[in-house]
Amino acid sequence: MDEQCDCKNETCDCGCECCGGDGGFERRFLTKAEQIEELESYLAELKLEVQAVEEHLADLHK
Repeated sequence: MDEQCDCKNETCDCGCECCGGDGGFERRFLTKAEQIEELESYLAELKLEVQAVEEHLADLHK
């Protein structure tokens, strides 16, 4: 196990050598286009969640 690693978790996927990663370079920053794509995907998930909550509430009010 890597003494530098703080996670010390067998199911961790942080990418460090002790967690099964190769210890190599991993990008930390997203491009503007990647940020937009992630946020649009997140917004779509939130809208589906709102729809599900509204449907659940409607069923409860019946």
